[in-house]
Amino acid sequence: MSLDAARPDLVMGVVGTGAMGRGIAQIAAIAGCAVILMDARDGAAAEARIFITKMLNKLAERGTLSTSATEAALDRLVIAETIADLTPCHVVVEAVAEDITVKQTLMKDLETVVSAGCLIATNTSSLSVTSIAAACRHPERVGGFHFFNPVPLMKVVEVIDGVMTAPWVVEALTNLALRMGHAPVKAKDTPGFIVNHAGRGYGTEALKLVGEGVADFATADRILKGAAGFRMGPFELLDLTGLDVSHPVMESIYDQYYQEPRFRPSPIGRQRVTAGLLGRKTGRGFYAYKDDKAVVPPAPVVPAAWTGPVWVAPGEGSLTVTALVTKLDAILERGEKPTKAALILVPVQGEDCTTACVRLGLDATRTIAIDPLFGLDSHRTLMTNPVTAAEIRDGAHGLLAGDEIAVSVIHDSPGLVAQRVVATIVNIGCDIAQQRIATPEDIDKAVTLGLGYPAGPLSWGDRIGPAKVVAILDTMLAITGDPRYRASLWLRRRAALGVSLLTSES
Repeated sequence: MSLDAARPDLVMGVVGTGAMGRGIAQIAAIAGCAVILMDARDGAAAEARIFITKMLNKLAERGTLSTSATEAALDRLVIAETIADLTPCHVVVEAVAEDITVKQTLMKDLETVVSAGCLIATNTSSLSVTSIAAACRHPERVGGFHFFNPVPLMKVVEVIDGVMTAPWVVEALTNLALRMGHAPVKAKDTPGFIVNHAGRGYGTEALKLVGEGVADFATADRILKGAAGFRMGPFELLDLTGLDVSHPVMESIYDQYYQEPRFRPSPIGRQRVTAGLLGRKTGRGFYAYKDDKAVVPPAPVVPAAWTGPVWVAPGEGSLTVTALVTKLDAILERGEKPTKAALILVPVQGEDCTTACVRLGLDATRTIAIDPLFGLDSHRTLMTNPVTAAEIRDGAHGLLAGDEIAVSVIHDSPGLVAQRVVATIVNIGCDIAQQRIATPEDIDKAVTLGLGYPAGPLSWGDRIGPAKVVAILDTMLAITGDPRYRASLWLRRRAALGVSLLTSES
């Protein structure tokens, strides 16, 4: 059995005409597919067609779509009165409520009206494609076709291979995605597929470090945008998606992976959902909102700069830190040990400030750590230990902000903020590759297009250096004892062999 996704007379049914269904129908109609819209709620399909009409007209006004193409796409959109109207479909995509019972019931109903060769796809984001297909007499023709909202703008779609899914279904959905102008990525049927699985490393780890008292929400956002290059901070992103959506996904993936430590949610999420602090939709989340804009707390006032001598501890990153201190016209000590008058700067990778002080035998009251991993040109992160003197903390802040580059000061944490979050993202991406859920290339494509990260996790790991990522994770694991920092075998083996994380096995 097969389906030619390029056939000019292809008929697609879209069941469920909310935001996802509307978006799928829109791009399918533009791609030349006849689209039959159906929704269980009276009038919903007609409302969806009106909405799509407005969207297509806007594209025509901007010149993105010609008038003739707009009219042709609208002519291809029809409304189903009953489920029997889906009989002519070559493929049906369901985008109904994310409820296993609702989806299984729909699958059974569809099988009573569509032809034996009709492909049935589910747009589920968190449920098992295999479980949804299990309700069917012919589960082999069911596959996952997971789009992201807003569908016309989010150009990635996950093509999910359930346990019983036939190869022709994956091939047809891949080609159909290409026809509709989207980038398909293939994934095995596992919790979270690629994007929601890989995405656990960002918000979940950020919530954990805030829960540990390392930094507040706004500081964590500033560091991850300024130092690591994310377009949105994790807490800005959680506010945008809505914590009532994001937190249940965190809990679901944690449970579906039998309490894998890497995916452990934070109590902060559940507390704030209970309090109704959901984000933009409620006017208050991690940030307050005024006129739909976040009211961001101002960065701390820059204190007076340290005017005494500065000693930079040896180790990786020390040359970069020394060059910056020199550029800022500080008095640089060059002895093997710091004098008792010196402010001590320690570049760390994976360590916390306390561990570095003990390892190097330094006066902890005069020591502050600095993150050199992402460079010091766009953002500088300083880390105190429990006894760092206030004048050392403030003086280092003032000194390192002397050229008007933003500085954030955090409390002691293995891996600081950006190191531990990015290392976690890389590690989870490598674990997805290790499980053969998707190819390394598709993992990176899914993450960059679906999550908007500065790089895919495997490419990012290559950029930092696999051995360095392993060292950071091993150091965090040794200090905390937390198994969430256990390095993936995919990462560890490639680091040992000195090969790219994007290297697939033959």
